[in-house]
Amino acid sequence: MTDISGVIVVDKPQGITSHGVVARVRRLAGTRKVGHAGTLDPMATGVLVVGVGKATRLLGHMTLHDKRYVATVRLGQETITEDAEGTFTSSHGAEGVTEEAVRTAAQAFLGEIDQVPSSVSAIKVDGVRSYKRVRTGEEVELPSRRVTITRLDVGAVTPAVTDDGTPVLDVELDVECSSGTYIRALARDLGRVLGVGGHLAALRRTRVGPFTIEESRLGPDLDVQGVPDEAWLTPAQAAMRCVPSVEVDAAEAADVAHGKSIAHQIDDLTAVIGPGGTLLALYRPAGDRAVPDTVFVDGEGQ
Repeated sequence: MTDISGVIVVDKPQGITSHGVVARVRRLAGTRKVGHAGTLDPMATGVLVVGVGKATRLLGHMTLHDKRYVATVRLGQETITEDAEGTFTSSHGAEGVTEEAVRTAAQAFLGEIDQVPSSVSAIKVDGVRSYKRVRTGEEVELPSRRVTITRLDVGAVTPAVTDDGTPVLDVELDVECSSGTYIRALARDLGRVLGVGGHLAALRRTRVGPFTIEESRLGPDLDVQGVPDEAWLTPAQAAMRCVPSVEVDAAEAADVAHGKSIAHQIDDLTAVIGPGGTLLALYRPAGDRAVPDTVFVDGEGQ
């Protein structure tokens, strides 16, 4: 496919960075104009929404959507990164922690909570990413953030013994949460509430907003020879799944292309769709009119 402009849902494999996925899609699409919405750590798998061409300008709006994860939390051990890739900082073991106690403790995290992000994160502290400071031996304390966990289902709670003989509990979680929620931090905090420590042992993202793992078109094998045209969502299709939309006629489409306001009363960020189903712009409300936020076409049209 040439002149690609669209969105594709990737099932990111374990062991590759989100940037690595972007690099592979660049090779497949034959363009450098590729980006992704919502970073996944290398150890994590699952939904990574990738935009190509003009659709990259939609990605910032997609990162604001809620997400769903399936996670395994290991209780009884803490690591410096709060996940399975870090070195152990404590191994208290989880002996004596009951399944009932785990389920009760988990319910305290439902709803709006103040969560301290993992220090090994991409959050910038005085212009330097937090994880870079940690890796140089610096202690970083990040301020808490208000996040919302709308679903926290506890599945299997399985006792296990590590290679060094530490008794642990592996807890399966199904989590739906707001953007900005750290599942590593949830694992850490659940372990601390139970008094034994914990870390994230496995993570799979199954949904980003309206984009689900079931519709992923690229999986663990990202080195396929090209991607079929039908695999791509057009910018209009992707935008209309994320925000409300309005259709405009040819005259209004010309105004949109020149960045003018239009006589549409809208309540939130809205996709403006022109004749032929083309995404012209994203508009935001301004009283009884709508004004441009992001315009995808120029004065010459598309």
